[in-house]
Amino acid sequence: MKLLEGKTAIVTGAARGIGEGIALKFAEHGCNIAFTYVSDGSAEKAKALEQKLAGMGVKAKAWKSNAGDYAACEAFVNEVLKEFGAVDICVNNAGISKDNLLLRMTPEQWDDVMQINLKSVFNMTKQVIRPMMKARSGSIINMSSVIGEMGNAGQSSYAASKAGIIGFTKSVAKELGSRNIRCNAVAPGFVETDMTHYLKEGEGAEKYKADIPLGRFASTEDIANVCLFLACDMGNYITGQVISACGGLNI
Repeated sequence: MKLLEGKTAIVTGAARGIGEGIALKFAEHGCNIAFTYVSDGSAEKAKALEQKLAGMGVKAKAWKSNAGDYAACEAFVNEVLKEFGAVDICVNNAGISKDNLLLRMTPEQWDDVMQINLKSVFNMTKQVIRPMMKARSGSIINMSSVIGEMGNAGQSSYAASKAGIIGFTKSVAKELGSRNIRCNAVAPGFVETDMTHYLKEGEGAEKYKADIPLGRFASTEDIANVCLFLACDMGNYITGQVISACGGLNI
């Protein structure tokens, strides 16, 4: 049974990692996919994903667009509406980390992380709620992190941005619940992606795994499955929640 047949989803930062996993999982369930990537270095991967998604029998298109730029988000969502006719689901997944101890962190590093991780969620949510309000239906899924719940030394900017997403998610859920628009956050733990490859080798990896009751890092599919649940009708009485998909790291 396809859970998202005929729906259209936006996924930001989907050329790789968790975003790519979400796009593939949604397409598997019949969802049309409009997705973004930000750097020229990701253009080839984005093109390959676009073709792979189309090969799964859904409509798919990649846009080079920076989710941290308000005007770019406005233009992107307008183009998606013209091309796809609707936005039923928005997954705010774009994110970066510039980890550093607070003593060494520069204001520029802090601002970059806030811009891409937190402001992007405001930028995109602001654009998609109008068509969702008109349709009186929608699911917004924001990618937070278990680090936003627990904190972590050397990750104050990342933790603050991801904690901010949680507060934003709960507020939006309260504002838009009466319009049948749901807004939830997913808080992954350690996930096997390009962004975390450095954690997987050597003694460090075993130390991280020892803290996870399930004893392993998540796959991108583990996170995509949570997003699928929140996007489809199985999650239609869930809003304003944070689902920690972290293998028990936060307990």
